[in-house]
Amino acid sequence: MLRSRKISPCPGRGRRSRCWYCALTAPALVGVCLGAARVETSWRDIEARIQYGYYTEDASALRSLEDTVAADESQDKLHGYYAALLAWRLAQLAAQRPSAVPGVSTAQLAQRCVSEADAVLQVQGDFAEALALRGACLAIPRDANGSQSSRAAHQARRDTGRALQLAARNPRVLLLDAMNDYQLAPGLGGNRERALVKLRAAVAAFEVERVGTERLPGWGAAEAYLLLARDLLDHGEAVAARDALEHALLLAPEFTQARRLMAQIISG
Repeated sequence: MLRSRKISPCPGRGRRSRCWYCALTAPALVGVCLGAARVETSWRDIEARIQYGYYTEDASALRSLEDTVAADESQDKLHGYYAALLAWRLAQLAAQRPSAVPGVSTAQLAQRCVSEADAVLQVQGDFAEALALRGACLAIPRDANGSQSSRAAHQARRDTGRALQLAARNPRVLLLDAMNDYQLAPGLGGNRERALVKLRAAVAAFEVERVGTERLPGWGAAEAYLLLARDLLDHGEAVAARDALEHALLLAPEFTQARRLMAQIISG
């Protein structure tokens, strides 16, 4: 279901800002309002394009966004966050199929994600979304064998733990925490039974977020339903897995991974 976007008020309407607000001419004031809107919309657009490239497994489209993100001059926390998200999405595609992202390895892309998140967290150490994303980048399998280092796994758990302390109800934090439990080996702290409980909590949190004010970052609901479906299927719950996949595809009809898994379930 589509939701109308909340239009942010033009800055400067409070009494404390009245001096500079009144000094602006009408055309200048319009420019300020439109400029503020463009800043927010640009990151929404970047997020949507990253997500679409990931859903359609179009690594070339994701690579084309690297220059777009790098060209941003704001250098605010969202700049680094979306640079990290972009690298993570590419790393995920490379982990699934190394030939999808030629010329760079999963490990290199994951490290790029970590570096971008590091830069954000040096400026704002309590940015829970960036902490959780860095944890996901550390936990991603680095080669076709799915290997992960104990040191990276430990730091991933530490980052997600800190993110949960800061934002215990944030759906992306909950999703990435569950994802780490799902994909880390048991010897490195992974636990798919625990992940299933966490994924149910994550999808519930996404449903709450979807009926509220549109958030930025705002990605993740379709992925939460997909991972829930995978974990349910691991537990032999094919009917429940199919239901979760239907939710994922309602949110992202172009989600290739969800389509493949649905075809697998249907074919038996």
